[in-house]
Amino acid sequence: MHPENNFDIRSLGTATIPSPIHLSKTTKDKLYKFIDENDRILVDVSLQGFDTCIKNNERPACLEKAGPREKLFFDPENTTAAIVTCGGLCPGINNVIRSLVMALHYFYGVERVFGIPYGYEGLVPTNGHGLRELTPDKVKDIHEFGGTVLGSSRGAQSVSEMVDTLENEKIDLLFAIGGDGTLKGVNAIGEEIEKRNLDIAVIGIPKTIDNDIDLIDKSFGFETAFHVAAPIIRDAHNEATGAYNGVSIVKLMGRDSGFIAASAAIAMPVVNFVLIPEMTFDLNGKSGFLEALKQRLELKHHAVIVVAEGAGQQLFETGDTVTDASGNVKHKDIGLLLKDQIKEYLDAASVRATIKYIDPSYIIRSAPANASDSIFCNRLAYHAVHGAMAGKTKFVVGMVNNRFVHLPISRVVTQRKKINLAGEFWFAALQSTGQPFSMQ
Repeated sequence: MHPENNFDIRSLGTATIPSPIHLSKTTKDKLYKFIDENDRILVDVSLQGFDTCIKNNERPACLEKAGPREKLFFDPENTTAAIVTCGGLCPGINNVIRSLVMALHYFYGVERVFGIPYGYEGLVPTNGHGLRELTPDKVKDIHEFGGTVLGSSRGAQSVSEMVDTLENEKIDLLFAIGGDGTLKGVNAIGEEIEKRNLDIAVIGIPKTIDNDIDLIDKSFGFETAFHVAAPIIRDAHNEATGAYNGVSIVKLMGRDSGFIAASAAIAMPVVNFVLIPEMTFDLNGKSGFLEALKQRLELKHHAVIVVAEGAGQQLFETGDTVTDASGNVKHKDIGLLLKDQIKEYLDAASVRATIKYIDPSYIIRSAPANASDSIFCNRLAYHAVHGAMAGKTKFVVGMVNNRFVHLPISRVVTQRKKINLAGEFWFAALQSTGQPFSMQ
């Protein structure tokens, strides 16, 4: 099999313990059935992909279907689980924590579940954070709030020390809720566990508001992000139309991928320009952004601009690169640059305008999950627990082609997912805004 088509999930050993969940083993009793290990979901569902496999006599790339197994690797009565949340805040983290605890306790009877405070820092004893016991009663209401009840942090910690803690605390399952850096971290923990020949499973639950985890359909929190952004854009539109030649600039999160900005623009179709990291645009020139904006104002006398935080970084003077504790490049403020450049350009053209700049990023990422994301968080957590109890490790649970599956962590962290500028989604955004297809 070609390495690119290998999505095998590692197991700690043979699962021999009967599951305490009473599901169906037949097809006629109208009850949900256990997932068989041979159940697979195709990665490429196109006819072209199918024909290519037939032509080359190859087995199509497929993914292990998520769900409860009939046999478990871990004995629930003697299992200890831990949950850690890392990186930036994102709607739905508390929903995932709650659902993990509830599934472990009520589905499988796992009594010992710990929360690791402040990200991976909490797995290093010298940081002094300790562990927090999580019970159904302690987490029953946390889904009503944004943020994370466990706290979070950025930055690498000693993998060896973190595994020492797992071993010393007799933790069997580690659920890591986070984005690209978090998943790379938990995969490194899994590698160290493997070297020590320990029976500890590590599971990733993809969390990134930017929706930039590769291969999966979406990450939790993303839908809430553009849901919360929509009324802000509506109000920005009110500001713009409330003044002659009113211009409202709304900056949304999206370091390397513009999914939030583009989705918000489609969801609230009063946006006239959406600028994302994947696109290159010029400010000046006959076909540049500023001239397109001026023409818009001459026609309609107002404009709403939505810009992702990572857009237009090529417009800044090159200098020393600054990164955060996770190694992510700290982008310069494209919103302020646009505000200044728009004013300068319109002033030079003797066009009177009122410009407002709005940055709601940290309000959005701290919001509680909406109903749709809450459902998604709940199902992700349940599937993560089912896979973990069956002894699967170094995997993430995600949705691919509208099916919940297991993917090797190593496969989803090789690159970030980005908007395909030649794809239908970006075309939909362009149709919604009415902006030029190119501003170069």
